[in-house]
Formats: sequence, C-alpha cells, structure tokens
Amino acid sequence: MTEVGKLALQTKLFINNEFVDSKRQNTFSVVNPATEVVITQVQEAGPEDVDKAVAAATAAFKTWKTSDGSFRRNCLLKLADLMEKHRKQLAEVESQDNGKPCHVADGVDIGFCIEAYRYYAGFADKGMQGKTIPLNQGTAGTLCYTLHEPVGVVGQIIPWNFPLLMQAWKLGPALACGCTVVMKLSEKTPLSGMMFAQLIQEAGFPAGVVNILNGTGPVTGSAIARHPGIAKVAFTGSVATGKLITQMAGQSNLKRVSLELGGKSPLIVCKDADLDQAAMASHIGLWINMGQCCCASSRIFVHEDVHDAFVEKCVALAEKLQRPHGAEPAAKKAKLGPDSPSICEMGPQVDKLQFEKILKYIEGGKAQGAKCVLGGNRAGSKGYYIEPTIFTEVTDEMTIAKEEIFGPVMQLLKFSKLEEAIERANQSEFGLAAGIMTRDVGTALQTARDLDCGTVWVNCYDNFDMACPFGGYKASGWGREKSEYALENYTEVKCVMVTLDAKA
Repeated sequence: MTEVGKLALQTKLFINNEFVDSKRQNTFSVVNPATEVVITQVQEAGPEDVDKAVAAATAAFKTWKTSDGSFRRNCLLKLADLMEKHRKQLAEVESQDNGKPCHVADGVDIGFCIEAYRYYAGFADKGMQGKTIPLNQGTAGTLCYTLHEPVGVVGQIIPWNFPLLMQAWKLGPALACGCTVVMKLSEKTPLSGMMFAQLIQEAGFPAGVVNILNGTGPVTGSAIARHPGIAKVAFTGSVATGKLITQMAGQSNLKRVSLELGGKSPLIVCKDADLDQAAMASHIGLWINMGQCCCASSRIFVHEDVHDAFVEKCVALAEKLQRPHGAEPAAKKAKLGPDSPSICEMGPQVDKLQFEKILKYIEGGKAQGAKCVLGGNRAGSKGYYIEPTIFTEVTDEMTIAKEEIFGPVMQLLKFSKLEEAIERANQSEFGLAAGIMTRDVGTALQTARDLDCGTVWVNCYDNFDMACPFGGYKASGWGREKSEYALENYTEVKCVMVTLDAKA
C-alpha cells in the first residue's frame, strides 16, 4: 500500500490522464542492474494503444493549441514544484531502474529536470515570436507578418541513460509551444517516467495533452514513427534507430523528425594545458553516468610532450572512483576527495546486454594492441559493474577509437601537431561534442571554429545549462535540444499578407 504523500509505482500505460491496461496486456521485465533482480513487470503498448494515445492527443490539441500561454506556464511551473516535492522518491526509483547512484539521480538529473520545466514555462506565455516583414516596392501597401504555431501531435522517443532528464528536455518545449505528446519511454528504464506521469495529473494538464507509453522500439516505437496522426517525431538514441525512424516517417505521412544521436567525442589536450584541469575535464567527460553518455569524451588526443604525465593523472583520478550498492571498486579503495567529484561515482551498466557489449569492446581493444593501464574487467560478482578502464597506445583505426562504446572505457591517443589532432578528431562519422584544453585563447577559439560538432567545451567538459543548445553534426543528428532553439522543433511558421490598399 502506498504511503500518504508517496507516488505509486506504475506499471500500466498513461493515456488521456488515466493509467490503463494495454490492449494485448503483454508485459516485460524491469531489472535492477545493481542486483540483477527483477523489480516488476511492465505492460507493453502495442499499435492499438498507440492509436488510442494519438486519438487522445489529437482531441486535446484542439483546445491546448489555443490555450492561454499563462495557463501552460502555470501547468509547467506546478509540474516543476511537484517534482521538487517528490524528488527523493523519484531519485530512488531512477537509481533502482537505471543503476546510477541515488545522489546523482537526485542532485544532478532531477535538479536539471526541474530547471528545464521552469525554463520552458517562461516561454509558454511569450512563445516563439514572429516578425513583421518590410516588403519590396512591388508590394508596397501590404502588411506581412509571420506566426509561429504548434506543429500538432508530437511523438517523442527517449533513451535509458537519463530517463527523467530526457523526458524533461522533450516535454518542456513541446508543451510550452502548445503541442500535445505521445511519449515512449525506454523499455530498459520505464519506472521513473511512469511514476512522473502522476505529476502530470496533479499539475492540472488537461486530459490527452501528455500520454506516456512503455514498450520496445520494434513494437511501440515503430507504431509511433509510422503513425499518420503524428505530425512530428523527436528521437534520442542510436544512429541505427535514428535512420529507421527517418525512413518510417518518410514512408508514412512525411512527418518532421528531429534526432539527437550518438557520439565519439574528441577532447584535445595541448602541451600548454593545465594538466590537472585537463585531467579533471577528461575525468568528468568520460566517467559521468558510467560512461553512458552520448557526448562522453571517449577519444582523448594528448600532445606527446605531456602524454605520460597526463596518463598518470587520469589513472590516479580513476583509481579513486567508488562504487555504490556494495560492489568492489575497480582498483584500491579510496574515499572521494576534492579532486574526484561525486557525480562520477560508478554504478552498474544499465543491463546485461550493455554490460556484455562493453566487455567485448574492452577485449577487442586488447586484441588490437591497445595497452590497458587500468581496469579491463568486471567489478565484483553481482550486478553489471565494470571496472573503470583506461587504454593508452590507441590508434585511429582501432575499433575502440571509432565506435561508440557507451561505457567506462577511456582511450588516449598521442598527437604531435594541433592541426593533425583537429583533422583526426573530425574524421569520425559523429559530430556531437568536443573539447580543447589550452592556455592560449587564440588556439582555443580557432580550434572551436575548426571542430565539426555541435558543442565545444574549452578548458572544461560536460558543462550544461538550459539556455545552451545541444545537438550534433553529421551522424549525430539534426535539430537542437535545450535553449530557445528547441522550440523550433515544435513550431510551424505561417506567413500572412494583408493589403492595406482600400482599392485593391
């Protein structure tokens, strides 16, 4: 029985402001990655359930799209307040479901979620403002202006690495613009997102504005991507799945698509860099969320003159990483110090599939001649824990230097000239993020200009703020999350021309 004031664990589907059974009542298991024990069974949405959710969202859009901006603002602000109220319980469920340490889920993920909803609440009553456009001489006497209108019913498909945060990054701008939503949670981590749906009810959102489904990509995700009643789909996940969603969107109603996909992000450490600062940036950039981060600094190019000293600092920091839930640390036990931020504390990988995939990459790195100077094995005997692993003597053609590992595996590559490092950094199919560590401001700005990616961090890494856009070049996708730019994903631009000549 749920305690008074506590949110209930939800395993059904959230459609039209109600928790309902799936039509087929198929279920799948949700596993705690720290213990390998099944937490519960969750219902899977089939195509019929997607139809029902789209119908609810379509009906709700008729009034939500023209609702007063201050009403949408107040709903989003109330949602943020409720998340603040229940943040401890949400963090506990996020930790059990996803594996990240509870204090990280609370202090980092949920903190950013609350910021996201409050940030987009500020746009709801201001909106994406159009323009009045001065016309050429041939159309003198005509008023021309643009309107930014909500695109309609939006399908949103989110990943498992930051479940609540990715939910906030997508719901916030869509709801502020006046769109209604059918969202699919990851089948790996559905529990916190479904628990959050109770806050949608309490915050006062009208029925049908937000619909949240559990399910797999081939079943539920495919039904969303193909659905003719959905005007736009937003996806965060792998490149392979992004390509499939784009094809499905084109084969159905040519719905708009925005994609935030993978990365193999380079971090360049110049010979004039502050090595302690650079090592910490690399540490945060790679180990946060157990390496399960699309913009992880997984290719670290280090100038040959400082390579050995830099490796020592990286290893020393990684050796201090702790593991919650009772697993043994990767190397010697050590308490977290001021030079090892707690946000990098190591939990398990999200599931057995991801765990085995990462271990296979590690073995492949060893077989191809990279030198494993730390870790390289499973940590403990229970749970999907992997030792923080550092490879040196990595070359560009090695698999671990080209493919997204999405785990706690750091690759260090030498370079001699900055121009060479930039060229090698840009050879990747990905273009999500990058970093440059140098004391020379000219070098920093020139490198930021020359790197082919959506975000460049200078003398830092993984610095985030809701006002800053996030997204990629090349195979890392198109469109932007966060900031005012994200509103463009959810609006259409309408041009209106009015003659002012009474004789016309």
